[in-house]
Amino acid sequence: MEHKAKKSLGQNFLTSHTALSAMCKAGNVQKGDIVLEIGPGKGALTEVILSFGAKVIAIEKDHDLIPLLEEKFKIALENKDLILIEGDIMDFDPKKYELNPKAYKVIANIPYYITGLIIRLFLESEVQPENMVLLVQKEVADRIVARDKKESILSLSVKAYAEPKYILKVSKKLFRPVPKVDSAVIAINNIGNSNFKDKKEMENYFNIMKLGFAHKRKMLIGNLSQEISKEKIIEAFKKAEIEEKSRAEDIPLSKWIKLAQCLD
Repeated sequence: MEHKAKKSLGQNFLTSHTALSAMCKAGNVQKGDIVLEIGPGKGALTEVILSFGAKVIAIEKDHDLIPLLEEKFKIALENKDLILIEGDIMDFDPKKYELNPKAYKVIANIPYYITGLIIRLFLESEVQPENMVLLVQKEVADRIVARDKKESILSLSVKAYAEPKYILKVSKKLFRPVPKVDSAVIAINNIGNSNFKDKKEMENYFNIMKLGFAHKRKMLIGNLSQEISKEKIIEAFKKAEIEEKSRAEDIPLSKWIKLAQCLD
């Protein structure tokens, strides 16, 4: 049963068994684990996760792939080692499948165009996973872990909840069809809400951080002063030990959290 990749769904199927195994190892997949897979495609990653002894909940949006997956994983479906759901990950409710916080893992080769949305969906969820291992566009992976030591809204959004780690680069030549750019595997570990005492503090952090990045070329103090008085900002900078001429991208997570608390 041949399936043509759909551009509208961002489908690029990974063919490297080495990269697929590396994803499972990065997620420390063990026998008996519950793994949520987003967009199983033709089931290459699904097969490897099952071989590690985990149970898989796979969500596939492409109706045309469901029969192919049902045929390929007939035995795993009968044994309840695999639950196959036709649907959109953005509509997924972990509670419906009795998933508990930190009691499942997310491993997926996700479409580039919804990378940020998917990460946010799980990090902000009441039912956060134990960890996430994602195959994403290499440029996005670099930004998430701030490989150039420059923070961004994306990197600080992920680090607010977890510890991202760059695992390995995956060449575009290992995909069918071949995409225009290389990919990379990242692991997102130690997921939790320990940086914030409540939802209000968390929302304030995100508001201040986004305001700080409003204009990339401006200094942080200039961006913040669009909505906050300079006197208050200078006082907060002193408490958070931030230099007045700093730019948003140069401030580490710990100082952003302190700054947000001071500007509450």
